[in-house]
Amino acid sequence: MVEPSAARNILLYHQQLTYDNPLPEGIKLLNPYRESETVRDIAESFYQRFYDDDHPRQLILGINPGRLGAGATGIPFTDSKRLIENCGLPDPGFTTYEPSSVFIYDMIEAFGGVSSFYQRFYINSVFPLALVQEKNNGKIVNYNYYDDVNLQKSLTPFIIQHIRTQQTFVKKTDVIFCLGRGKNFAFLDQLNKIHGFVDHIVPLEHPRFIMQYKLRIKDQYITQYLQTFETYR
Repeated sequence: MVEPSAARNILLYHQQLTYDNPLPEGIKLLNPYRESETVRDIAESFYQRFYDDDHPRQLILGINPGRLGAGATGIPFTDSKRLIENCGLPDPGFTTYEPSSVFIYDMIEAFGGVSSFYQRFYINSVFPLALVQEKNNGKIVNYNYYDDVNLQKSLTPFIIQHIRTQQTFVKKTDVIFCLGRGKNFAFLDQLNKIHGFVDHIVPLEHPRFIMQYKLRIKDQYITQYLQTFETYR
C-alpha cells in the first residue's frame, strides 16, 4: 500500500480544520479553507507542487496566520505577490501585501529557491487560523493567540494536538524552528518541555519584527536564518 503524500495529508487536514470554541469579545477567526473555494484551489496547487512526496522535513512554526498572508491565501507567510512571482502559481484574482511574506521569500531565495526550501522545510503556525480584532475606529488588525491569557489557555489543548499532527507531516522530531523570540518562543518552549515534541525549540526573530524595526539590516537576519538552519541540518 502506497503511503499518502505529505501534500495529501496536509490538504485533508486543512480542509477539515475548524475551531468553534468561544473567543474574546471583539475577536474574530478567519478560516479561509472553509470560507473560500479560491483558497482551497490555491492550497491544492501549492501543496501538490511542493509537497507531493514523503520526504522528511523540518517544521517551522509562526504565531498564527496574518490576515493578508495565510489568512488570505491559505499558505503560511505567502501573500498574493509571492504566490505568483516566487511560487509560480496563477493569479488568485485578489491582491494582498504582507511584509513578513517579503522577508520569508527573500530568505527562501537566498536559501536556493522555493523548490529547495520547501523540500526541506514545512511552515505552519502554533495556532493555524488567523485571528483579527476590530478596533473602535472600525480598523481590522491582526491578533495573536497570546494577546489574551485566557484565550491562550483555552486554545492550548487544540494547539497541542495541532502540533502533533504537523509532526506527522514532516516526520522529523529533532527540532522545531520558532518564528518569534518572545512570547511565541516562551509558550512553545514550555509546551515542549511538558509534551516533548522535539529535542530542540530553536527561536528565530519574527519576520514582522525584522521588517518593521530592523529593515536596514534585513540581510543580516537572512544570514542568521541560513546559519541556524545549517547548524540544525
